[in-house]
Amino acid sequence: MLRAVMTACLVLLCAATASVAEGPVPARRVELTDWKAVYARVEARDSIPARARLGGTLVALAVSEGDSVTAGQPIARIVDEKIAIQLKASDAELEALRAELENARAELKRGEELRARGVTTEQRLDALRTQVNVLENTIAAKQASRRVIEQQAAEGDVLAPLAGRVLSVPVARGAVVMAGETVATIGGGGFYLRLALPERHAGLLHEGAAIAIESAGSAGQGRLAKVYPQIENGRVLADVEVENLDAAFVDARVLVRVPLGRRAALVVPKAALATRAGLDFVTVLADGGRALEVAVVPAAVEEIDGVEMVEIVSGLAEGDLVMIGAEGAAHEQ
Repeated sequence: MLRAVMTACLVLLCAATASVAEGPVPARRVELTDWKAVYARVEARDSIPARARLGGTLVALAVSEGDSVTAGQPIARIVDEKIAIQLKASDAELEALRAELENARAELKRGEELRARGVTTEQRLDALRTQVNVLENTIAAKQASRRVIEQQAAEGDVLAPLAGRVLSVPVARGAVVMAGETVATIGGGGFYLRLALPERHAGLLHEGAAIAIESAGSAGQGRLAKVYPQIENGRVLADVEVENLDAAFVDARVLVRVPLGRRAALVVPKAALATRAGLDFVTVLADGGRALEVAVVPAAVEEIDGVEMVEIVSGLAEGDLVMIGAEGAAHEQ
């Protein structure tokens, strides 16, 4: 029984060794993407200020930073006390004009009766009709003026220009604001990452390129959506679209890796690399089948065709046969 168990274990060990051991693999040159690590900022696609349409005192403020709003939602109220006085004055003028119109209509009715009896002239009757028409049109004009004042009062409501989140509120309740002054800034239309790269890289950026994203310890991918043609302060601006972007903090910095071209590099499987005493070695199959351990200088690790490959900066030449797995260890012995 014990012999059978030992035999099974030996078979499993040999199978595992065979799976790890592989034949010599030549060091080869491949095209690698040259990535540049930069920081991008989380920004709202549309950042629009909600402005006061009326000068006056801010008597109500219904939002604060971080609140969600819908398009057209009232977020603040501004009151100009002069508008209420103007409305009262307009109402008084309308009442006076209505009284005059009522009297003019009565005079016109008496004039028509007198004209029917031949007591008054047609000229006098025409004058009474004109007076009634003038008062009616004057009342219509005053009513239109009153509607203008009412519209001014309604413009005291500050409305959200779009659906989104409140990014900043630079005023406080009780403040005196002028027409056109910003009451709150609303960010909406989705969020994206904005890059600012040195202008020497402008020709290497292409819309649609994949961008590597590193946020909160997790890796993701985005797409270069737009490259802006205007250079600002020696930098080219670009926007990156990312699905499910964490937009809890606007203007937060996120580490991204941008592809800026391709270059030739010498690579070997990562499994061929051995590290001892702070130095990196690979086992090379020399002439005559001898295995030699060579010190190398490795660089970044890249995944090529599902296999982790490491770039070799120096120590190997293209075509050198390197040993990996258990076979390399066996030759070293």
